[in-house]
Amino acid sequence: MKKHNLLAIGLMTFAMFLGAGNIIFPPFLGLEAGTQYLPAMLGFLLTAVGLPSLTLIVLGRLSSSAQLTQALPKPLSIAFWVLLFTAIGPAFGMPRAVTVAYEMGIKPFVEGDHLLIFSVLFVGVTLLLAFQRGKLVDYIGKVMTPLLVLMLAALAVAAIVTPLGAFNTPSADYQYKAVTSGLIQGYMTMDAIAAVGFGWIIIKAIQDKGCESPKEIFHATLKVTFVYALLMSACYLAMAYVGATSASISEGATNGGELLTRYVAEIFGPLGQYLLAGIIIMACLTTTVGLTNACAEYYQQTFRSPFAVTATIVTVLTGVIANFGLEQILAISLPAILILCPIAIALVLTALFVPTTKQNLAAYVAIVCITLIFGSLDALHILGLLPESLATLLNEYVPLFEAHASWFLPVFAAIAISKLLTKKAMNGDAVELSEKAVNLK
Repeated sequence: MKKHNLLAIGLMTFAMFLGAGNIIFPPFLGLEAGTQYLPAMLGFLLTAVGLPSLTLIVLGRLSSSAQLTQALPKPLSIAFWVLLFTAIGPAFGMPRAVTVAYEMGIKPFVEGDHLLIFSVLFVGVTLLLAFQRGKLVDYIGKVMTPLLVLMLAALAVAAIVTPLGAFNTPSADYQYKAVTSGLIQGYMTMDAIAAVGFGWIIIKAIQDKGCESPKEIFHATLKVTFVYALLMSACYLAMAYVGATSASISEGATNGGELLTRYVAEIFGPLGQYLLAGIIIMACLTTTVGLTNACAEYYQQTFRSPFAVTATIVTVLTGVIANFGLEQILAISLPAILILCPIAIALVLTALFVPTTKQNLAAYVAIVCITLIFGSLDALHILGLLPESLATLLNEYVPLFEAHASWFLPVFAAIAISKLLTKKAMNGDAVELSEKAVNLK
């Protein structure tokens, strides 16, 4: 594949991942980390960028996203993908992008409530771009992303050249365990689950550019992932640096969006609001286009559903649900996201060590069940729905429960056991074949 095509797909990948949350979350993290900025960001990048990158690499090695669940029973495999695409698509991810784009990109400049009109226009543009799936790399990778990168670069350069102040004292969470706190916050971005969904269109884009053999697809995916990881890391570092040096304007700020709004107003004046609005709307649009294509791609490949029909249904549902408000969207969909994310990561980790074949059906089903149990406990803990006495007990006896990752060690143990059993079975088959060969002689 030509280098400019690889770069374009890498830029498209970065733009699809770069939602509004990825821009407005790091400034508040940087503010809280203060002088512990570097260790906190080290931990943050390991999970916020490392997990999605690992997911893309594993999917590239499999040469198809569908192979990730190939070892599972078909009903379970379909249930996983349908729930995943529903959650990150029209039920949660896309409506959230629409509402955030409106709240930060339009609402500050108008009077009254115009969410309905905006959502109709926004999903209309999303659908129009999604229909151009053959030109998706050209539209997003070669046009929209460079513009987005330039706008983000303006913020980054301003933060470095004219910082508003020195790093402040870190909050309690970052004072003594900055790396650990960063790791937890990076995991909570949930970008790993988005990577599983985006894998469908990234691999398809690579194949459309001429890569056909598994080896070619894998090598191309490595290069695309490198571009994504480099740009996303730079974006996170820059946005967190903005927050870390904005203590002088942070009084009363409760989230990164508010902090970022104050920052651009302080540095760029009235034009800063327009710059930030452009960044947020562009980031949300590239995300909704990517998610629409991912959902439609899956339904087309699995159920032979016409791409245009699925894409239209997805965008219409997105527009309808967006008008219920962000709080309602979060309340209904967040539990599903919190449970699906560890399952998706567990499947990716398992695919690294255990072949995704029907011979390993029992191992994959067991790992999904283990993750579902512990992931549900983590989700209830995050949502504050666990009784305090039970939460205290689990925190004392279950490793990583406090970090909302109690599923990790049980899953890792299950993967290790599955790997040993698989290796033993393969050695047994080799001995049997050797004995048969001797007998034939």
